[in-house]
This record gives sequence, C-alpha cells and structure tokens, in this order.
Amino acid sequence: MRLRYLKVGAVVVLAGLMAPAGATTYTLATPSDSVVGGDKSTTTVYEDTLYDLARTYSLGSEELIRVNPGVDPWLPGAGKQITIPDRHILPPGPREGIVVNLPEHRLYYFPKPVRGKPVQVITYPVSIGKMDWHTPIGLTHVIAKIKNPIWYPPESVRKEHAAAGDPLPPFVPPGPDNPLGAYAMRLAAGNGTYLIHGTNNPIAVGLAVTHGCIRMYPDDVQALFPMIPVGTPVRLINEPVKVAWVDGELLLEAHPPVDAEGQSFEPNVDQFSQLLQAAVGDSTVAIHWDYAREVLQKADGVLATVGLEADLSAPPPDPVAVSVPTGGPAVAPGASSKSPSSDPVAAGNIDK
Repeated sequence: MRLRYLKVGAVVVLAGLMAPAGATTYTLATPSDSVVGGDKSTTTVYEDTLYDLARTYSLGSEELIRVNPGVDPWLPGAGKQITIPDRHILPPGPREGIVVNLPEHRLYYFPKPVRGKPVQVITYPVSIGKMDWHTPIGLTHVIAKIKNPIWYPPESVRKEHAAAGDPLPPFVPPGPDNPLGAYAMRLAAGNGTYLIHGTNNPIAVGLAVTHGCIRMYPDDVQALFPMIPVGTPVRLINEPVKVAWVDGELLLEAHPPVDAEGQSFEPNVDQFSQLLQAAVGDSTVAIHWDYAREVLQKADGVLATVGLEADLSAPPPDPVAVSVPTGGPAVAPGASSKSPSSDPVAAGNIDK
C-alpha cells in the first residue's frame, strides 16, 4: 500500500504503510555509457499524492512536481497520468565513490567494479542546504559512520530555533524525534560538521531545506550505509546543465541552478545557451536553438534531443557537463573562475 499524506492546516499526518522505495540501480552496457534509465508514467489512484509517489519512485518531491505542472501535489485525484522522470545523464568527472549534484538534488554512488561483473551506478534523491546554510562544493570523503546518531544542535541552529519560538534541547537522543534519522555518515568537510544522513521528515527530501547536510529518505540511507566504507570519496558538484552524445544525438538535461546559499533560482537562458555552445565546442552539430532554449528555460530535468551530429562517421566527443559557478556568472568548461564554487570544501555547520 502506498503511504498516504493527509494535510490538515500546517500539520502533515501520515496514514497507512509503504514498502521501502529503495534506490534506482542502473547497469551500464559499457563502462563509457553516459545516459541511464528511461522515463515512465503511472496512473494515480484516489489516495495518491505526488509526495508519496515521489518516494515510491525514488524521486524528490519537487522533482516530480516540476515535471507535472498543473497537478495538485496533495490531491491529484484518481486516474491522472503522472510523468516519472527516470532518465539521467551521469555526472562528469571520475566515476568513483559518491557524487552529489546539488542542482539535481541527487546522489550517485559508483560501487567499485568487480571483474567479470557489469558496472553499476546507484542513485538517490537528496535534500541540500538552504539560505546561509549552504552545502559545500568540492572533494571530501567519509570519515565516520554512525548508527542511531545523537544530534547535538550547533549553537547557531539553537539560536535560529529559539528566535522562531521553537527552542531546542542541548542534544536529541536516537529515536523518532531525531532529525538525523537512524544512520549518518560524517564527511571531512567543515571539520567534520557535515553529514549524509536520514531524516524524520521524509516529505522534504528533494528540497533545499537542510542546514548544509545531505538528507536522504530513511530507507535509502539504510540501504546505502552498509555499502560505504570509511574513506569513500565524496564529490559535491554544481552542474545545472549536462549534455551527452548518444548515437549522434545531442542530449540536454537542465535543472534550476542553485546559488551560494543552495537556493534554486530562475535560469538565465542566455548564460545557459553559452554554456551549451561551449560544451559542444568545435563539433559539427546542428542544434535546434529555439527548442534548446525552451528546454533550458523549463529546466525540469527531463532529457531532450536538441541537436544532431552532422558527420556520423566521426567519433562523438566525450560526455561533458557545464556549470554555473556558485554566486557568479556562467563559466565555460576550462575557463578560470574565482567563484566560491571552485574552492575546496568550505567550513560549515551541521544541520538537522
């Protein structure tokens, strides 16, 4: 049975039970594959909401709402056809350990390849930092794993809650009221103050709502936790625009960019277009620019074919991705930037 959310005023009541959603595991036909999955759809039943459907299909709630405009997320009604975006261009860079792409609100885990077995990638939706509690950009690694963690709210977080009339205790023991959930992995970022962890508020997964940490569905972090050894590299990136070549077609995937505080904002289509042009480079390609700009403006994460390689006899370029530096103007691949997004992992505060 699907989990049913009943919204009464500002209170969210959970009714019914739901089988663990689990991650989405993709097997790559070849190690160089750059696109995984395939979009699908589902038809709602009366008790569905987009929030429980998001968890069922391993999506963030905002991710599902964005691709189904005009559908009431709380009361979509029975018989509605819902698009399930399940096709992704893999993030750029080394395919090892954990990669979190902040604009996607998505974590990718690349298990170490086993000789004689196919290469796999496992992906989960996540929440990232909000306001001035930004999730840091850069390369870090897992330094500790904690089951049933105790949450010690930092003084800054306690002040924030006190000002809102919601004072916090010095610590919260393990249990249903612990905002870290049942599993946490500490990162060597901000002197160990950043975590990948679960949550006692799964409805918010996929939003910029944390105090800088990376929050996962409870069943997702439970599945990921035993697979991750201490020392696993974790790369945090800001790539709102990704492109890939598949069989001579130029595929484009665009997400709302995030600023220095982890907040999504309206994409600048002119900047996005420049990034797309820079990604294509000197390749002989015919781009449908009107359609490409429409895809960039929509920035809903759904892959679209926006160009064709003119000379199919020539090998296509390697898959690439491009980024909008945090808090700064667009920068083409290979260009220099002093943006904070290119700095090593910054210090920060643990969230809940």
